[in-house]
Amino acid sequence: MAQQEWLYGLHALEAVVAKEPERLIELYVLKGRDDDKLRNIINQARRFGIAVQFCQRKVLDDKVNGEQHQGIVAKAKPGRVLDEKDLADIIASEDNPFILVLDGVTDPHNLGACLRSADAAGVHAMVVPKDKSAYLTPTARKVACGAAETTPLIQVTNLARTLRQLQESGVWVIGTAGEAKQLIYDVKLSGPMALVMGAEGKGMRRLTREVCDELIKLPMAGSVSSLNVSVATGVCLYEIVRQRIAN
Repeated sequence: MAQQEWLYGLHALEAVVAKEPERLIELYVLKGRDDDKLRNIINQARRFGIAVQFCQRKVLDDKVNGEQHQGIVAKAKPGRVLDEKDLADIIASEDNPFILVLDGVTDPHNLGACLRSADAAGVHAMVVPKDKSAYLTPTARKVACGAAETTPLIQVTNLARTLRQLQESGVWVIGTAGEAKQLIYDVKLSGPMALVMGAEGKGMRRLTREVCDELIKLPMAGSVSSLNVSVATGVCLYEIVRQRIAN
C-alpha cells in the first residue's frame, strides 16, 4: 500500500479534517482564495498541528494531475481498508441493516456518486469486490462529497460468498437485472436488505445473480436500454427508503 495519497475537493477535505484529522500530513491551498468553507478547513487543520502552504494554481494542478481540486489539496496517510469482518460487525450492530453492493462498477466517478446516494439514503455500508472494481481513489472521494468518510466502503475477496453470509445473517439480497420479471415497485423492500447493482451494460456477474434471493428491475419507457449505474442506484435506494419509512 502507498505510504501517502493526495486528497482534494472542499467537501472531501472538510469530511476528512472532521472525521480523520490524524490522516492529514500537509494542506496546500490556492493563494488568494478566501471563503468560509475553505477558512474553516484551514483553521481546523491548524488546530491539529497540520502545516498549511499557500500555492499558485499550477502547483495544485500538478499535485492532482489536473483534476478539479477547488483550491485545496492535502497530502494524507491512506485510510484503513475495511473487509468482511468489518461488514459482519456492522450487520451485527444494526437492527434493520441496509447494505448497497456494487458488482463490477469500475469508474471511480460512479463509485463516488453511489457513495453519496448511499449516505443520503442511510445505507449502513457499501460493498465492492477487491478485483475488477473501482475503489476509494481521490477522485471517488471528491465525487462522494464527504460520504466516503461517513459510509463504510467494504472490499471483499469473494462477493458471492459475502452475499451468502449476509443471507445467513437474515439479510434479504435483492439484485437488479434487465431480465427480471418484477418491477422494484412491486416488491416488499422494508426489512434487512442488501441491494445489488451491476455494472452498466454487463450487469451483475452470473454467480452474483444466482445467489440473489430476488431480482427486480426499473421500468424503462424510452429508447435507452439502461440508466447510468449511479442514477439507477439512487432511484432504487430511495424506493427502499420510501418503504422503510412507510413500515
